[in-house]
Amino acid sequence: MPRQDRTYTAAEAAPRLATLPGWSIADGWLVRRFTTDGWPTTLMLVNAIGFIAEAADHHPDLEVAWSSVVVKLRTHSAKGITDKDLELAARIDEVALWRPEPGRAAGLSGTARPFVRPDAPK
Repeated sequence: MPRQDRTYTAAEAAPRLATLPGWSIADGWLVRRFTTDGWPTTLMLVNAIGFIAEAADHHPDLEVAWSSVVVKLRTHSAKGITDKDLELAARIDEVALWRPEPGRAAGLSGTARPFVRPDAPK
């Protein structure tokens, strides 16, 4: 018999959400909106999220628009938010919001464009 993943209520997930700024719980989903500088960046972000999700074998629902991506996570088999969702949210943030460290002598300099921005927490 397959193991059932533990699901979290919004109150139970609150301590973990404190480590995931920008993510919130809405209608039983772990949700975050990312704003991009336009369609090409939106597509790059969707592909990056898709790569991470496939590697994790855990797949979010995405709402894709010209300059934004809304990521919605919940474990369908458990019918709620589980550790899988919280962990995938952290991985998505790592990739989507990563920037080179400023001032590193031999490091990457990074783009000056707005690129991908986290929306302000609600």
